[in-house]
Amino acid sequence: MDLRAIGVFDSGLGGLTAVRQLRRLMPSENIIYFGDTARVPYGNRSRETLLQYARQDMRFLHTFDLKAVVIACGTVSTNCLEALQAESDVPVTGVVQPAVERAAAATRSGRIGLVATRASVASGAYERAFHRADPALEVHALACPLFVPLVEEGRCRPGDIVIETVAEEYLASLRKAGVDTLVLGCTHYPLLSEVIGGVMGPAVSLVDVGAEAARACRDQLAARDALAERETGSVRFYTSDRAVNFQRLASLFLGEEAGGTVEQVDISQY
Repeated sequence: MDLRAIGVFDSGLGGLTAVRQLRRLMPSENIIYFGDTARVPYGNRSRETLLQYARQDMRFLHTFDLKAVVIACGTVSTNCLEALQAESDVPVTGVVQPAVERAAAATRSGRIGLVATRASVASGAYERAFHRADPALEVHALACPLFVPLVEEGRCRPGDIVIETVAEEYLASLRKAGVDTLVLGCTHYPLLSEVIGGVMGPAVSLVDVGAEAARACRDQLAARDALAERETGSVRFYTSDRAVNFQRLASLFLGEEAGGTVEQVDISQY
């Protein structure tokens, strides 16, 4: 048993969808969440900038006594994971490999789609991981840069003409390619599941990278006999921008009232 907390970070609020799954799978765990809302989105940044930001995020999380870190950011996971794992003294889980394993097992046709940020797509990380899993898989990767800012503005529900128009335009090529499995390669995207599912149709399975990362974290902790044993865990939220802005949208990502405390952090100090 290990009562230390799990650290989670993302470029903004999207990582809260991973927190939601962590709380569902491991309700006894304490979680420390950092959302770099002052610098969101990460998806259009260079790898050098991403690594700088991610190292600052990790240094902040490591001011707490942690037993594991989940990088709930697809862009950081695809561009910086190996460097961050090498520099961390606790296990670090990204979103790529768990999602690839789920998608590879789910596909029937071998045609898999990926929607993600520009930086994630440009990294080629998913294609390399799919090739290692099965060289015969056909992967269609698509950058969807407008999804993150629209979700952060709360424009993510069916019936919203803006997000539905954007999704239809983005996803037309994947529908034409005949993919039967679609990886939602950013933790913001699960909030678009209904919209994306409506465009792609019921025959296409959607893979939530945050949910798969949460499962991988749980399995890793269980294998180390490091799961907490307490009645109920807690969540502490930190943000690099105004806390009131965080609180306004956090419940949308968590699927419940955020609760707990939200504190603003000067991430430039780390």
